[in-house]
Amino acid sequence: MLDVAKSKRSQVMGSVRSKGNKTTELKLMSILRANSITGWRRHQPLYGHPDFIFRVQRLAVFVDGCFWHGCRWHCRLPKTRRRYWIPKIARNMRRDRAVTKTLREKGWGVLRIWEHSLHMPYRIVLRLRKSLALGNRCD
Repeated sequence: MLDVAKSKRSQVMGSVRSKGNKTTELKLMSILRANSITGWRRHQPLYGHPDFIFRVQRLAVFVDGCFWHGCRWHCRLPKTRRRYWIPKIARNMRRDRAVTKTLREKGWGVLRIWEHSLHMPYRIVLRLRKSLALGNRCD
């Protein structure tokens, strides 16, 4: 294995960008399809990069991973590098709040679904149908 300087390795790793939370998105997609919920799109150019949007109802849907978005029940911080992880998760949570606020100011409804709730599709479907019926006035 090549011995790479820590600064160079940090630069390389910092340039790696996520392509999305694919497993959670696919799980929600299967829930939507199984319940005949249509009208959604993925990978649309909208502020905050929602996982799904319902353009007609102006609803943005985010599937938030428990670790990355700081779920109060399931976010277990690593034992090492806590001085890095605690501020990192806090920044993610602040960004989530800012994105939600900005989208609502632009007339969009925002629905955030926790990763851990994907095992309860009936609850997701109820929340989603309620939000879609309300249009952009959802929770």
